[in-house]
Amino acid sequence: MNGKKGSIRIDICLPSKNVVLEAVKKPITEKVPSPWNWLRDVWEFARQDTNRVTFALKVGLACLLVSLLILFRAPYAIFGTNIIWSILTVAIMFEYTVGATFNRGFNRALGSLLAGLFAVIVIQVAMSSGHTAEPYIIGFSIFLIGAVTSFMKLWPSLVPYEYGFRVILLTYCLIIVSGYRMGNPIRTMMDRLYSIGIGGLVAVLVNVFICPIWAGEQLHKELVDNFNSLADSLEECVKKYLSGDGSEHPDFSKIVIDDFPDEVAFRKCQATLNSSAKLDSLANSAKWEPPHGKFMHFFYPWAEYVKVGNVLRYCAYEVMALHGCVHSEIQAPYDLRCAFRSEILDATNQAAELLRSLAKDVNDLKWSLQASLLKHLHVSTKHMQHSIDLHSYLFTASHEDNSAKARLKTARLVSFNLKDFAKQCDKTESKVTVNTTAPSAPMQAESYHEMMQRAQMRLHSWPSREVGEFEDDKSVATDLIQSMCALERTTALSLVTFTSLLIEFVARLDHLVEAVEILATMARFKQQQ
Repeated sequence: MNGKKGSIRIDICLPSKNVVLEAVKKPITEKVPSPWNWLRDVWEFARQDTNRVTFALKVGLACLLVSLLILFRAPYAIFGTNIIWSILTVAIMFEYTVGATFNRGFNRALGSLLAGLFAVIVIQVAMSSGHTAEPYIIGFSIFLIGAVTSFMKLWPSLVPYEYGFRVILLTYCLIIVSGYRMGNPIRTMMDRLYSIGIGGLVAVLVNVFICPIWAGEQLHKELVDNFNSLADSLEECVKKYLSGDGSEHPDFSKIVIDDFPDEVAFRKCQATLNSSAKLDSLANSAKWEPPHGKFMHFFYPWAEYVKVGNVLRYCAYEVMALHGCVHSEIQAPYDLRCAFRSEILDATNQAAELLRSLAKDVNDLKWSLQASLLKHLHVSTKHMQHSIDLHSYLFTASHEDNSAKARLKTARLVSFNLKDFAKQCDKTESKVTVNTTAPSAPMQAESYHEMMQRAQMRLHSWPSREVGEFEDDKSVATDLIQSMCALERTTALSLVTFTSLLIEFVARLDHLVEAVEILATMARFKQQQ
């Protein structure tokens, strides 16, 4: 194969013996996190929400108080080993908010009481049935209680009481088995109920009277933050769409893997969409809380907060769609976006102002009529829609229909010149036609004007393939170049999509105002003129 005809020569470069691979030279060392970094992370986590530290200290205090019943001889002599149920109750029942603690306490108390009653009844029936049938009755009752409670906690309307069914199963099994061996089930049941009551009382007193964390206040603050986050997301998303000139378009697959790490607007809007479960949990806990703080009347409509949050999330879907337009592969020309910049910004600012006004009303528990803001918002939106309708020829005009009248309107009403782009497409088509008819045309150096023309085509084209790549290809037909120019012109339609989503967002704000008004009426907000 040494240079012979039809042979293939393959040269393989082998490393010399003196060459040492870099992986062998440098040992692989894993980075071990330092204790100082761990302490700094803990400090930052606690500093973000000081209630986390308060909750941890309260749990420790409650466990200490209950443990004194075992450490001191007098209480231990009365309750014996059953006092351990007090510590178990505190550990299970103590929750982050006061409402969640009351909810757990109710499930714990009701479940323990029902389990104790069932256990006493079953043991009395078993003892009256004789010594032989007694273990069979007890075993069958354990199977029956386990099956029924496990089935009932899956029932949709009983899901909030799932913890109570677990308590029934656990307490029943422990009481009936220990009572069967000890021979005094009623005494065992009463001692354990006393211990559970002591643990529950300590948990409630510590959670309510020592730096209480109210679920209602958490729900109120979360909803207000969602309003402000959605307003910030809308403004930042529209601002980025109008300011982007298309010069920097990173790979979408790379940025989506990292969940848009540099997009503050995306993270805020995503947090609003993911707050549904948190709002539901806080509302269920707030229903168990007594009047407190700013919410001083009974039967406060916490469920309305969830409904307002649902409508707000309904609006957030449109902001996420607007964010998708920012990173879309099909982008409108930058000059076309600038033509409608003032109308889009006006409608966006009015919508963000309305959201912040609603957030302020909810935060202050006051209601001011939003008629003026809604009127200004609708006027701005209609003005934007009218401007798009007036210049609709910019989105639908074909390449062949470039009349003098249309060009004159474009020059007068729009801040950019669309004729240059049309002329560039004409030059491209004529150049391809010349190349196909003159195969022996000499190659010339590319001038600065041609370089800028190529860059302009690449900037405003979709698919992201340069039209100039086909100029030197003699086998490409003229209709292919025309099709690619048509694709470039259809990118203007993506601006219509963006403005349509913005108009839809404004339409959904009407439902949001109605939901907040219902909340203000049911929660007795102060009326403001």
